[in-house]
Amino acid sequence: MNRLILGVLTGVLAACSTPSTVNTAAPQAAPPTLSYTPILNKLESPWDMAFLPDGTMFFTEKCHGLSVRQANGNVVKLLGMKDAKGYPASANDLFCEGQAGMMGVAVDPNFASNRYLYVMSTSSMTAPGTNRVMRFKVNSGATAVSERVDIVTDIPYKPRASDHPFGGPGAHNGGRIRFSPGDGYLYVTSGDTHNGEVPQSPTRIGGKVLRIDRDGKAAPGNGAPAGFDARIYTYGHRNPQGIAFRPGTNQPYTAENGPWHSDEVTALVPGGNAGWDPRPNMAGRGACPDNYCGYSPNQMGAVDPKVRAAFMPMTDTKTYPNAMKPAWNNDGLSQGMSSGTFLSGPQWKSWDGRMIVSLTGIGIHGTPVGNRLDVLAIAADGLSATRTTVTLPMPAGRFRSLVQGPDGNLYVATDEGAIARLTPG
Repeated sequence: MNRLILGVLTGVLAACSTPSTVNTAAPQAAPPTLSYTPILNKLESPWDMAFLPDGTMFFTEKCHGLSVRQANGNVVKLLGMKDAKGYPASANDLFCEGQAGMMGVAVDPNFASNRYLYVMSTSSMTAPGTNRVMRFKVNSGATAVSERVDIVTDIPYKPRASDHPFGGPGAHNGGRIRFSPGDGYLYVTSGDTHNGEVPQSPTRIGGKVLRIDRDGKAAPGNGAPAGFDARIYTYGHRNPQGIAFRPGTNQPYTAENGPWHSDEVTALVPGGNAGWDPRPNMAGRGACPDNYCGYSPNQMGAVDPKVRAAFMPMTDTKTYPNAMKPAWNNDGLSQGMSSGTFLSGPQWKSWDGRMIVSLTGIGIHGTPVGNRLDVLAIAADGLSATRTTVTLPMPAGRFRSLVQGPDGNLYVATDEGAIARLTPG
């Protein structure tokens, strides 16, 4: 997350070695013991957080808007969405519906000089709606935002459709935005909006990871194939709601939730294809409801790995042999992976340099409920990982965002309306 400190290279390599090396190497440091401190309660679906070096925390609430918890603990509302109450300013084009609303937030790496803050939200400015990335300027006291500039305006949004057989309006937006600590560019994740044509499309920017500058222009070196939108860094995604950068290499990794199987963590490469293609008539498929084969064949209630193996794959290496292969697929289960970050610093002991991901616990159609955090020791080549499930010092909830703060602690937001601090010891 926007919470990375470069680790000592040797420590990173040890934490990210292959499972066989981990099992036979010299004993590793013990994992940390976590303590829990509530920070904010009674929020409405807090979705994301971003920090300044002094601990000031900007945060979004999906159907309310943007606020800030200042370094002294005071909470100030900054920008409300349509019909939100109690905000000094509002943007009437911003709305929430289903999974859509105000989502990711990121602080500019040069915030001290330019005061820029970025937010991704759903907007009605272009019918029937789009997801867009907006840039704001924060005043000197962090009590107001102004000078809105929409730097990305064409990320798809799923409108209400009574005849659509899957999900509801506003589904599959991606929505996480993060600056890389390595190259300084903004990475934006977008979902497939239950549209089979979108993930592999060269011009429609759903089902993608974008890499852009602070004005929304394509960053150099994105590597997308000829004919693709130049902003595209990777494509063929389903619904990546997490993106984080590995200490030492700054390679981006996505955390992506699967259909009724296979949440995935994947190391990204420029121009890479994540291998999700839910179109009809691909790989010998026939017709699918609403031309979206993302749940084919009928996967409801199937937990047996042998049954799941017959499903349409999240990463279709048969159709796309060069697709980016995941490091981890949640043991073939879908439990709503929603966010992830790399932990950094000696306070994290054996978890230093490892990735922590959140499972929101949806437990779709017979799948075991998650409601947990997992720590992944990802191999140096990014193609395998071993998992440790975190012993939580707090009530399990549907985790929505994980951010390492400038104090080195992990901050978590839950759908139950809370933001809390997890301190390692």
